[in-house]
Amino acid sequence: MSAEFTIGKRTIGTAQPPFVIAELSGNHNRSLERAIALVEAAASAGADAIKLQTYTADTLTMPGIHRIDNPDSPWNGRELHELYAEASTPWNWHETIFARARELGMLAFSSPFDESAVDFLETLDVPAYKIASFENEHYPLIRKVAACGKPLIMSTGVITRTALDESVGYLRKLGCTEFALLKCTSTYPASVSTINLHTIADLQNRYGCQVGLSDHTLGIGVPIAAVALGAGLIEKHLTLCRADGGVDSSFSLEPQELAALVSESRRAWEALGKVTYKLSEKEQAQSLFKRSIYAARDLPAGHRIGAKDLRVIRPSCGLHPRDYERVQGVALRKAISEGEPLRDEHLS
Repeated sequence: MSAEFTIGKRTIGTAQPPFVIAELSGNHNRSLERAIALVEAAASAGADAIKLQTYTADTLTMPGIHRIDNPDSPWNGRELHELYAEASTPWNWHETIFARARELGMLAFSSPFDESAVDFLETLDVPAYKIASFENEHYPLIRKVAACGKPLIMSTGVITRTALDESVGYLRKLGCTEFALLKCTSTYPASVSTINLHTIADLQNRYGCQVGLSDHTLGIGVPIAAVALGAGLIEKHLTLCRADGGVDSSFSLEPQELAALVSESRRAWEALGKVTYKLSEKEQAQSLFKRSIYAARDLPAGHRIGAKDLRVIRPSCGLHPRDYERVQGVALRKAISEGEPLRDEHLS
């Protein structure tokens, strides 16, 4: 089993119900009121945490240097700096958003995208950090976050296994022991055929840490399957309504879908249970409706049983079906009526 770790007072691991993170990203649509509504929706849905992204357009890129040219992208045709400016969460909103999340009993943290964002988040005393997929080889950022001494979650999108070995090795070299990796396919939305959830077990075995899923597919089927395969954390984007639009709305869950994810992922986790072949009391009672041997017709005492004399039917009040061959040719000690269960007392 992969190592547990703790964020705040919450222990996260496969021995615990899955830890569900609602990613707000840019779905606030530049409205603080909407951002607060997203926090409240996440809490109502039962999420354990909300997560922001802390950057400015200028810390990520420069104006005019790239325009997205990908017809499969929800951001096709958008100029990169302009897109990031629209999607960013104003830094002066963070404290208000975090405070509301804490009031509602959730943890609140963020993904910093450069060192200045870490300095800012430290002033807000965040309980953990998330390293986004596109920053998982940003060694100066990793070093800065690790120096804070807080639990760290890192997504594994757009990284080769060799490069991931190096990034995880770097984390450990820096003394970071409490961290989790999120299996991630960094396409938006992601096709289920590209998710490869069996990688979760390999990540657990290879790195000996807690593993979860950062999911960009549509719906909740993939994260529930991930829980069944050992994911201890699930991260999904949240929007109030996809029809309202927004930079990430097309691959985000609506509140009722997040509530279903929380409920069904916990049911999936509970159903995992343990390795056992012991029947529950209720299942033992259902054994009555298995088959046993009955007389197919009235049979007198002294009659030697033949195949046409018996039926193997429900319920299990007679001899076990395994005795069917044993009783062939055996004389009856006493008569038995049609539809009566055959028992040893009938046999001579």
